Amino acid sequence: MNSQIDLDFSDLKATFINCTLKRSPEVSNTQGLIDISKLIMRKHGVQVNEYRSIDHSIAPGVYPDMTKHGFEVDEWPSLWPTVFGADILVLAGPIWLGDNSSEMKKVIERLYAHSGERNKDGQWAYYGRVGGCLITGNEDGIKHCAMNILYSLQHVGYVIPPQADAGWIGEAGPGPSYLDAEGGGRDNDFTNRNTTFMTWNLMHTARMLKQNGGIPAYGNQAAAWDAGTRFDFENPEYR
Repeated sequence: MNSQIDLDFSDLKATFINCTLKRSPEVSNTQGLIDISKLIMRKHGVQVNEYRSIDHSIAPGVYPDMTKHGFEVDEWPSLWPTVFGADILVLAGPIWLGDNSSEMKKVIERLYAHSGERNKDGQWAYYGRVGGCLITGNEDGIKHCAMNILYSLQHVGYVIPPQADAGWIGEAGPGPSYLDAEGGGRDNDFTNRNTTFMTWNLMHTARMLKQNGGIPAYGNQAAAWDAGTRFDFENPEYR
């Protein structure tokens, strides 16, 4: 069956943002899941970029360049081309207090800063790209964190494939983390399966979008709506 499917994805680019709270080179358990996914991608030609957000001076806020809004330093504008130039974006991070890390929240806010920009077809700028997420932690919360991330990505324009999230959690309370030998995270079949499925679904969906020129530019063009086009919308109160 695989012989009938093009498994060369060398026309695709992917960016992984690790939203750990640990600066490099401190060990990040989230990195363990990223490594699984990026290895599969690189085996099939995807150009992969990755960085830890905490290694960079990314200012909080919802504007493309926060130095224009009171911050002396903001590295987001220099990181933005790598994010926007990727067909696939994977946001990865740990669970803290049952929720996404502060770094994850900050990155999502900065993604939102560009959500009002438009592409050449008058659609929101993120159209035609796909997004997914990876989560690690020591208590329940994977689905809660994934819901927040995936909702945020689709809200600004990313396409979310089936099963676009994966994660690993240990026992409730203090205990081994994903990369700790005694924790069994690396050998967890459920996590390994979901991470693999997520990776392939991201690549397949990105390929379909690229081959078809992204999302068709009808019914979703903000510029055309602003100009009066209504794309078959009718207000039922006036029928």
